[in-house]
Amino acid sequence: MIKHFEITDSELRNKIKNAEICFGGNQKLKIYGTLKCSSGKRMKRENRVFFSSEIEAKENGFRPCGHCMKTEYQNWKNGLI
Repeated sequence: MIKHFEITDSELRNKIKNAEICFGGNQKLKIYGTLKCSSGKRMKRENRVFFSSEIEAKENGFRPCGHCMKTEYQNWKNGLI
């Protein structure tokens, strides 16, 4: 897990470009989603974290976003995950 305020913008762009970062999350709400999610783009920088995979996000106690990851969210909500 990489916190947004601990990484420079250029380092972040390089990691996204090299597919080292694939998901973003809200540290306070414990929600993760895709990098293109409009909900994720609105969150405060100090709450934003990044993950290389869904597994990493789940290992850190995050749940899927109900906006950009509807199927995964429904599975989580119904207790299938």
